[in-house]
Amino acid sequence: MAPPLRNDGNDGTDAEKRSPSRRSLLAGVSALGAVGALGAAGCTRVATASDNGGDLLDRLKAQGVVRLGIAGEIPFGYIDKNGELTGEAPELAKVIFKRLGVDRVQPVPTEFGSLIPGLNSQQFDVVSAGMYINPERCQQVVFADPDYQMLDAFIVRKGNPKGLHDYKDVVAKKARFATGTGYAEIQYAVEAGYKESDILIVPDQVAGLNAVEAGRVDVFAGTALTTREVAKKSSKAESTKPFTPLVKGKPHVDGGGFAFRSAETRLRDAFNVELKKLKASGELFRILRPFGFTRAEMTDMTAKELCRG
Repeated sequence: MAPPLRNDGNDGTDAEKRSPSRRSLLAGVSALGAVGALGAAGCTRVATASDNGGDLLDRLKAQGVVRLGIAGEIPFGYIDKNGELTGEAPELAKVIFKRLGVDRVQPVPTEFGSLIPGLNSQQFDVVSAGMYINPERCQQVVFADPDYQMLDAFIVRKGNPKGLHDYKDVVAKKARFATGTGYAEIQYAVEAGYKESDILIVPDQVAGLNAVEAGRVDVFAGTALTTREVAKKSSKAESTKPFTPLVKGKPHVDGGGFAFRSAETRLRDAFNVELKKLKASGELFRILRPFGFTRAEMTDMTAKELCRG
């Protein structure tokens, strides 16, 4: 995934592994009326899609608002300290949906692992969380083309005393390894030979940083962007240089984007048209840059490529 900044006060007990969860996004929810959004999402009315790619776009235009499923993950989609919805995906959503004739966006916070189930049960209209596009997820939803690409990186103790630079190093040096709930990094570590049952699963990168600082683990794996951003706040830990993980023995670059219900291809296609314009004009980078993205993380990959794996 994409892959979380909330310091939830968890000091890293065994509960992290017993009950992993993505960011619940408590801060600022009431200020945005997200509770109301959740209540509205419980409506029993289930929309039916037509054969021409669904009618959700028409309904959103009529309503004037689109509900965004977010997972409280800085910098991808979260509620800031002022109670405002922000992040690379929501800010991009505001621009694209306005161009599509939908003036307002409304956040619906949930845990990362609940994004796709919540989308498919109509709790919200689109996943706006910078979600990695991969074959497993492509069987459950349809994705817009990625708006960014991303390598992996580690959070380690200052000076990287164990010399951990990729997943092979983690396995070879028998390092204690952690990553986040539902993160793609779980798969990458297992593919490199790390035993899945030995992985410490924590809620997000802040909990991962805390685990490294406290010495409970030697390394936390996440996206290059999230690890470098959270490590800036630490005097005890640092992020490693980005590296390319291996999938089926081949280098793999991830890309993240918006997810839609499988029947809503018309909305997905319209979204893609506007996204392509933003890429061509350079406006996409201007939207993402304040959240720590670099030009190297802009991409011309397609969802079709990433869905093939």
